Amino acid sequence: MINVILATHGSLAEALLAGGKMVYGELPHVFPVMLTENKGINSFGDEFAEVLKQAGKGADGVLVLCDLQSGTPWNIACHHAFDPQTQPPMAVLGGVNFPMVLLSDEIKDLTDVAQAAEVLLAETHDTLVQARLTETTQSDDF
Repeated sequence: MINVILATHGSLAEALLAGGKMVYGELPHVFPVMLTENKGINSFGDEFAEVLKQAGKGADGVLVLCDLQSGTPWNIACHHAFDPQTQPPMAVLGGVNFPMVLLSDEIKDLTDVAQAAEVLLAETHDTLVQARLTETTQSDDF
């Protein structure tokens, strides 16, 4: 099983999880952790380590979805992911969006976290789109 940590600035992680619950119901494999104005970097790091411990219980891997590459949540997640002593294995993705949270439900039963990250990226790559007006011709058929 792959568990997921949403690591974001502000309350984005909680909002994504709340939206996910509206669509899919409970998502017990998803754990939010947020860097807020009231927390310093060290406090966030401690909270992340605690959430990682919870998410890692009984999991084959932990996939961390961060809001921003190179931000504090990303840096702390990568610190853990690249530590050879971290168990279970981890993968870190940047640019979390709502489809990623929803589709995490489809990768949770995988056992290889690197594969789970690749699948999630592939499945959500085309979810970033720009709306364009299209002209359609109306058919005379009823």
